[in-house]
Amino acid sequence: MSTPFIPLILATARIERQSIKPAEFVFAEMKDRKDLETEFIDVGDFLFGKTVPSWEENELANKWRNIAKKADGFIIVSPEYNHSFPGELKILLDSAYEEYKGKPIAICSVSKGGFGGVRMIEQLWNVCIELGAIPVSETVQFSRVENLFEDSEIADNDKKKKKKEEVKEMLDILTKMLMR
Repeated sequence: MSTPFIPLILATARIERQSIKPAEFVFAEMKDRKDLETEFIDVGDFLFGKTVPSWEENELANKWRNIAKKADGFIIVSPEYNHSFPGELKILLDSAYEEYKGKPIAICSVSKGGFGGVRMIEQLWNVCIELGAIPVSETVQFSRVENLFEDSEIADNDKKKKKKEEVKEMLDILTKMLMR
């Protein structure tokens, strides 16, 4: 069996986005593993300017569809905006359909507040199911993101260790799902 390809999707293109820090943290953990291959996907590189249905030809959408088709699973790192996820993520996801069928999707949430974006996870979970993907039960929340990170690193060593363990557990579950 070949090494699974699991791209990480940074779900916001907002200027001064704080989600980049957790996304880079998770991506670094993914790159350290020998049991998967990954690629950093920035939703900002796929700003279509409109919804592109999965059956419509579009150069950027085709680029995403090819990545999604090749992928064995996905990790999405998304902030919570108004109890949901960014519109640009929804537009990206909607540009493909068949490419997600039966593939696991793990979700990492980011928020300024103390709940870590759990309401966004609930919303995105339903979208993943509708796309035919399989949401991974283990999620990772990055609460109070502006205080958690200092210069793109988790400043507190205990919190850093805990987040590394949470990411490892999530990735372990995702990769086990691929071996079935």
